[in-house]
Amino acid sequence: MERSLAEIELIVRNRICNVCTSRTVDGEFGLENPTSCALFRLFPQVAHAIQSVRSDDIQQYVDAIRRQVCTVCSDQAPDGACETRQQVQCALDAYLLLVVDAIEEVTGKTFDRNKMSGGAGAPVRLGPQISF
Repeated sequence: MERSLAEIELIVRNRICNVCTSRTVDGEFGLENPTSCALFRLFPQVAHAIQSVRSDDIQQYVDAIRRQVCTVCSDQAPDGACETRQQVQCALDAYLLLVVDAIEEVTGKTFDRNKMSGGAGAPVRLGPQISF
């Protein structure tokens, strides 16, 4: 069964928003401006980038996100620097593995975490401090 983009987004929201550190103690959305969440502000591009990759190597997903999403995100500077990402405030970056898992699962592909690597056995760095 093929799912619509809206259905995929709802599934990802249910999975990611429940664990997002931007939630308040009461479980409410904690960001001052809900549109500041790059994950959902740019969700069509996120879904397309993830679906364009067929790999168990998370680095290929990171590369696709950087090329297809980060380049159009208003938070990223023309030189590729991103203060939001550097401050670990980008939900897309912080939860990328969960986002990939969710989208691949609902679209019929299983992301094999056992095969994850950044090439030559190196850990993959999604953000400034996140490694696997």
